[in-house]
Amino acid sequence: MIFLRQITQDDIAVIKGWPPYPAEFSDLDYALRDEGWLDEYSQKPDAEILIADDGGTAAGFSIIAREPGGIAEFRIALHPERCGRGVGRTVTYLSLVHGFSDTTTGTVRLIVRKNNPRAKRLYEGMHFRNTGECMEEIQGKPVEFYRMDINRIAFYGADA
Repeated sequence: MIFLRQITQDDIAVIKGWPPYPAEFSDLDYALRDEGWLDEYSQKPDAEILIADDGGTAAGFSIIAREPGGIAEFRIALHPERCGRGVGRTVTYLSLVHGFSDTTTGTVRLIVRKNNPRAKRLYEGMHFRNTGECMEEIQGKPVEFYRMDINRIAFYGADA
């Protein structure tokens, strides 16, 4: 059973030692390495990095980075051997529960690569809405993204 916990320095070393992603996800590998997401977000005071612990093994991690105005940015990375096995849905759900547990958070947003339709379908199935497009430079290359977000009501339903 997967649960989320705060990341430790030992976890960071383990993640940076994960094998490379399969070819289908190779563009995402930078997030796991030196100067990737772990290094970037560990420096941000309002960011939490959460380990998806599955029986004592790190199945992945997520990031909830709070911003002014009740918004939080969401990121997720899975162990390369866990991609495409439904783990992303579980980790996303648990991360959203954690993110919205702060009552000042009204919206969680993310960006998803245009060339990752599987992830986009996952987020749409969880009631994220497409809010536009953007381009970001990743490792010196322009990458096209969809912007998506979900608010507390869309996540919990009308009773939120």
